[in-house]
Amino acid sequence: MDTIVWILILLTAFNFLLKQTFWKPVATLVATGIAAVFVLLVWPYAIEQSKTQIADWLSDNQLMLDTSVILTLELSLQMAFCLLSVHVANFSPVKRRMMWAYRVLYRFPGVLILPVLFFGLTQTIFTFPGVSFELIAWLFALFIAVVVPLGRWFIKWLLPEAELRLELFFLTNALAAILGIIATVNGRTAVDGTTRVDWSAMSGCIGLFAVGAVVGWIVYVIKRKLTFKLKR
Repeated sequence: MDTIVWILILLTAFNFLLKQTFWKPVATLVATGIAAVFVLLVWPYAIEQSKTQIADWLSDNQLMLDTSVILTLELSLQMAFCLLSVHVANFSPVKRRMMWAYRVLYRFPGVLILPVLFFGLTQTIFTFPGVSFELIAWLFALFIAVVVPLGRWFIKWLLPEAELRLELFFLTNALAAILGIIATVNGRTAVDGTTRVDWSAMSGCIGLFAVGAVVGWIVYVIKRKLTFKLKR
């Protein structure tokens, strides 16, 4: 369980850096400044935490369920940004209505990076006992101020193609979503096993699938006709 949580933390930090590669340098500096100021503001609360308390939080099923809701919402927004970016890249009059949603998602940096920074600060404090807490907070903030711009530059240097970074961003968010589900389960089953088939529930699922397939087919036909008319 601890390994999954650590992987989720690393993925969240990596996704934050990867999102910065789509922003302008000025926006990245603003986001970096906000992250550094956040660390300097929360260090008095970070020093009140203990390893036992953090372990209790990670083993709290209700807290993990609440966290998974926020995780799912954020990852859904980031994955929607990836999908809309593909449409905006092939801009056409039919897709103009998507631009407002794209602009909002483009500017959304994510909120999960804040608890990750708080967790990183607490772990740094645990690693250096006897050192001034305020000094650790300032050094950690300085570390963030240096790593975020350098990490953005390194990722852009390593992956100069925006399409490749966008695909990687989508895949890492999908992986984080899967790991979030695993962390939520936390060794327990969601429902009790049964040998009886609930035919009403199965019929409802099949009905929803059929309705979704029909609606998707209708939308596809309408979009195809509109595209054909615009090309003419």
